[in-house]
Amino acid sequence: MAANQAAQRRTTRPEKTPASGVKQRGRPRSFDREQALRQAIWTFWERGYEATSVADLTRAMGIGPPSLYAAFGDKRTLFEEVLEEYVKSYGEFGTRALDEEPTARAGFARMLREAAAEFAAPGRPHGCLVIHAATNCTTPEVEEALRERRNANIADFESRIRAALAARELPEDCDPAALARYTAAVFQGMSQQSRDGASREDLERVADLAMTAWPPAP
Repeated sequence: MAANQAAQRRTTRPEKTPASGVKQRGRPRSFDREQALRQAIWTFWERGYEATSVADLTRAMGIGPPSLYAAFGDKRTLFEEVLEEYVKSYGEFGTRALDEEPTARAGFARMLREAAAEFAAPGRPHGCLVIHAATNCTTPEVEEALRERRNANIADFESRIRAALAARELPEDCDPAALARYTAAVFQGMSQQSRDGASREDLERVADLAMTAWPPAP
C-alpha cells in the first residue's frame, strides 16, 4: 500500500517548466556558421559542384546533415551562398584592378597578373571556383547560374573596353567584343592551367604574353 501511495504521489507531481514560462525551442546552434561556410567553399572549390556530395560537405564542415539543412538549406542552396561568399572573399581582385587602374590596358594587365597569384596561391585549392565548379556539372540550374556569371564577366570586360575606346585609349579599329572574349578566354585558361600544375611564374608569363595581343594606344 505504501508503494502504491508513493507511486500515486509520483504520478501527480507537476512537471518542471522553465522559470520564464516560455517553451524551450531546442538547443542553440553548436557550430560556427561562418567557419562551416568557409569549409564548404573550399570543398566545392576543390571538387566542383557535381562531384561534391552532402557527405563530403558535412565531413568538411564538421556537422551532421540535419544541421546542414537547418542552417544552409539543401546542397544547391548552400552552393548559391558559397558562390556569393567566394566572389566577395576571393574573386574581387579583378574588379579592383579594373576600377583602380587609370586605363583599361593597365587594369586588365593587373587583373591577369593578380589572377596568376590568386590561382596558384599555396595552401588552398587552385584556379577559380566559378570556372571549376562547372566541370561535368549536370544540374541545369547550377550550370546556368555559373554560365550567367561567366557571361556577365565578359559583358563587363566589353563595357570597360568600349569605354576605353570612347576615351581614345585604344585605336578606332579595336573590336571590343572580340578583345573582351579573348581576355576572358585567357583568364579561364589560366584557371585550368593552375589546376594542372602551372606555377605562379608560369601564369605570369602567360598574362604578360596575352597583353601583347592588345592593340597599342593610338
